[in-house]
Amino acid sequence: MRLATVLVLLVLTVFAACGPGNGPSEKTGAETASGSSIVIKGSDTMVHLVTEWAETYMGQHPDVDISVTGGGSGTGIAALLNGTVDICAASRDMSAEEKEKAAGKGIEPKETVVARDGIAIIVNPNNGIGELSMDQLKKIYTGATTNWSQVGGADGKIQLLSRETSSGTYVFFQEHVLKKEDFAPETLLMPATSSIIQSASTDAMAIGYVGLGYAAEAGDKVKVLAVKADDAAPAIQPSDETVQSGTYSIARPLYLYTNGAPSGAVADFMAFCLGEQGQAIVRETGYVQVK
Repeated sequence: MRLATVLVLLVLTVFAACGPGNGPSEKTGAETASGSSIVIKGSDTMVHLVTEWAETYMGQHPDVDISVTGGGSGTGIAALLNGTVDICAASRDMSAEEKEKAAGKGIEPKETVVARDGIAIIVNPNNGIGELSMDQLKKIYTGATTNWSQVGGADGKIQLLSRETSSGTYVFFQEHVLKKEDFAPETLLMPATSSIIQSASTDAMAIGYVGLGYAAEAGDKVKVLAVKADDAAPAIQPSDETVQSGTYSIARPLYLYTNGAPSGAVADFMAFCLGEQGQAIVRETGYVQVK
């Protein structure tokens, strides 16, 4: 078995260095002398999951090369609209503006839900807080609440950690927790989920949000808070069961986008992701299965 040729890159902003002529030759994956190649780009939340899928699939299909690149959902969607990828991985659905741009370019985005994810709220392990309500989270991240003592914790200024604006996790959090209000100006925008985990593990005043799989992987480096839908509701920890049941308030589907219905190697790879083995990888990597 040859070595997997998966490349995982975490980039800070959307680069347009690759013009349409440098991308895959068609939406089904470019044909090469030795077989097929598939280019996937997008969500940093999904990059570990998609990499595991790609490595396993290539081990079973030595004639297929799959390149997986992160950079954020917005970056992946832009690449799909520019025709430089076969598949976009996204932790949010496409915006109306992105769909309009796609239509103008003759792109027909095909959306497939391949997994589900809960957004875990993390703090330093020494933080005495164990739970927060959705309203408290909103006030913290919009800057209305600035000290841990205001939510029952020890006296200390809250340090806000967030993903950058190209991240699907950022967009989802802003829409579903902040109710589309702006993040507080002092929020630190981090280039990768790993940066949020690292900062929360060392800063006693920090709070951040990450995908459930990343929180599970971090183990005792951080503390995962339970979340209350409202002040009267029970505090719920994110898990497979609470995400699937809908009792955990901050959960979302994860998508793979293609230009039109996939075919050829791309269709076969996506069928693998949704099949028994692919969904087992979903669970193994800390995400939630769709079936």
